[in-house]
Amino acid sequence: MTGFSLPENYTDNPERLVRRARPRVVPPLAILPAQEPISKAPLILEAMAEKTLREFSVPSTNNVATGPNINVGDVNFELKSSLINMVQASPFCGKPNEDANAHLQNFLELCDTVVIRGVAADVVKLRLFPFSLLGKAKQWFYKEKDIDTWAKCSKAFLAKFFPLGKTNALRGRISSFQQTGMESIPEAWERLQEYILACPHHGMDEWLVLQSFYNGLTTTSRANIDAAAGGAFLDLTIAKSKALVEKMVSNQGWSDK
Repeated sequence: MTGFSLPENYTDNPERLVRRARPRVVPPLAILPAQEPISKAPLILEAMAEKTLREFSVPSTNNVATGPNINVGDVNFELKSSLINMVQASPFCGKPNEDANAHLQNFLELCDTVVIRGVAADVVKLRLFPFSLLGKAKQWFYKEKDIDTWAKCSKAFLAKFFPLGKTNALRGRISSFQQTGMESIPEAWERLQEYILACPHHGMDEWLVLQSFYNGLTTTSRANIDAAAGGAFLDLTIAKSKALVEKMVSNQGWSDK
């Protein structure tokens, strides 16, 4: 064919073109991560292997509970032995007849007298609080590993040792208060205040507490307190009704008998 140039790789034998050896493509080898050398048995396993059967039953200080870790910052401080002794003088054991609110109140009053320069008051409280516990209460504190602030500690303490059932029982004493036959009005009022002090979170409004007190008085006492109110006790305001009762309490010679 005139005027047409064939390419240099032209061949007139197609079969030869098919049979022509092609370069072998070798895929890259996957680079496997270097395996870490197999380490020897941990030291703790080696120590266990050397123990006798008797030693496995001997208590260890590693198993002694030490309570939660407390972050005290960069300041080191020391709790005086005299302060610890004062806290230990009124311990809380976690018994059903103990008052968790009263214990916390006494503890906080004592802590308010302590000032350590450079140390937050809540840190001192958290470090000092376990010294005020014994028995079941102290065991509970050692198990609470999440306690790292005083706010968490006091909240968890009341939740554990002042449960909802106890709150409901004390609230019931307030709402269904009844004067005994041997009590005067001032004595009945003081007993009601003891119930309120034992459960300051009772959640009842003051008007309801005063009304419950009046309704719980004997017929004679209600007549006497109505007379002292100049008509009807329930017609007084909260402030005036409370002032009247407190005046009766302060008057040691007053009697409704």
